[in-house]
Amino acid sequence: MAEVLAGPPCVVAEPAGSAVAGSTVPRRQTGVSAQTLAPDYQRILSVLESEAGREGMLCQQLAVALGLEAIPAKVEGLRSKAKRLVERGWALQVRPGVFTALAVAAV
Repeated sequence: MAEVLAGPPCVVAEPAGSAVAGSTVPRRQTGVSAQTLAPDYQRILSVLESEAGREGMLCQQLAVALGLEAIPAKVEGLRSKAKRLVERGWALQVRPGVFTALAVAAV
C-alpha cells in the first residue's frame, strides 16, 4: 500500500473544447465560437439571434421559444443563464429583464 501512495499522482485529462451540461461559460474572445458553450447556452443564443430575439426577449418569451413551460422555476433558470451569457460577453441585457444576442444588438 505504501508503494501505491508513494507513486506519482494520476492525472485524468478532459478533452479540450468539449462542452458539458452544467459547465462554466467561457468569456467571449476572438477565435472562440459559440460551439464551446454547453448545449443549453447554445440554444439560448440561437433564439436570441433569431428574428424573434432581434428586439430583445423577456425570459418568459425565451422560455416559450425554447419549448419550455413559462413557470417561475423555468423562467428563473433561463434568467440566470442569460445573465451569465451577458457577464461573459455573449449577449446583452438591453433593459432590465430583456436580453438579446450581442451580434444582433450591434446591427
